[in-house]
Amino acid sequence: MTVRHITKYRYATPVKLGEHQMMFRPRESHDLRLVRTRLTISPEPKTLRWLHDVFDNSLAIATFEGPTSELVFDSEVTLEHIEAPHPDYALATEAQVFPFAYSREERLDLVRALERHHPAGEVDRWAAGFLPKDGRIGTMALLRKITLGIREQLTYSRRYERGVQTPAETLAKGTGTCRDYAFLMMEGVRSLGLAARFVSGYIFVPGAGDAPVRGGGATHAWLQVYLPGAGWVDFDPTNSIIGNRNLIRVAVAWAPAQALPLWGTYTGPASSFLGMDVSVSVLDEPEPEP
Repeated sequence: MTVRHITKYRYATPVKLGEHQMMFRPRESHDLRLVRTRLTISPEPKTLRWLHDVFDNSLAIATFEGPTSELVFDSEVTLEHIEAPHPDYALATEAQVFPFAYSREERLDLVRALERHHPAGEVDRWAAGFLPKDGRIGTMALLRKITLGIREQLTYSRRYERGVQTPAETLAKGTGTCRDYAFLMMEGVRSLGLAARFVSGYIFVPGAGDAPVRGGGATHAWLQVYLPGAGWVDFDPTNSIIGNRNLIRVAVAWAPAQALPLWGTYTGPASSFLGMDVSVSVLDEPEPEP
């Protein structure tokens, strides 16, 4: 696959650019291998350096000099995506039925993944509503119910304003973006005692069908839940996807604000900012002939 991600900032009058930080580079793993990468920035930055953040995400930091009325980031990545079409998650015996308890060693490492960011009774009641009367259910069956339930209960909508709704706001409004959906499910499963983290990246849209994929043409967001024996498992409530099908991970974090694709500053009148245009395409390219 080839991912092209272009972001353009426009200004009415020339402004001085501050530091900008980018998370465009996908996370290499056993199911994702980078083949080629290209990052073009205009105007050309004074400095561009790469580092790994606390989550081991690849982070690029650019600084600039001189005024400009336009700023463009153009990232292109070609990668090999190894999909598990029918994932069979071999959960540890003690984790196959909910509720279960993480081991002491796991809990020490999962403290932040279990921590609630927006505790709310509405979210707790919503998540508990997926449990049977006796409270016992297969762990994957429970997570599948929640993943499907969000798409069935809520209305997907694009929102271009900055920020993410609180999970309670998403439930109250009955609508949200992929980031809102991911944050809601993340907080919901945490209320049930399951460890979860936020994921930002891209989604491949293979084409319209009976259930067209949502979230194409922009960055995408979902979550991962830590399950003993299976590790971090992807759940995309926006598209009812379980596993890595069509999903290209770029960054993981404990909260959405820690996994922003791009952020930065400028010095100049607030009225100078005319807008931001974002274009994302994910194309499936055939493997070259041997």
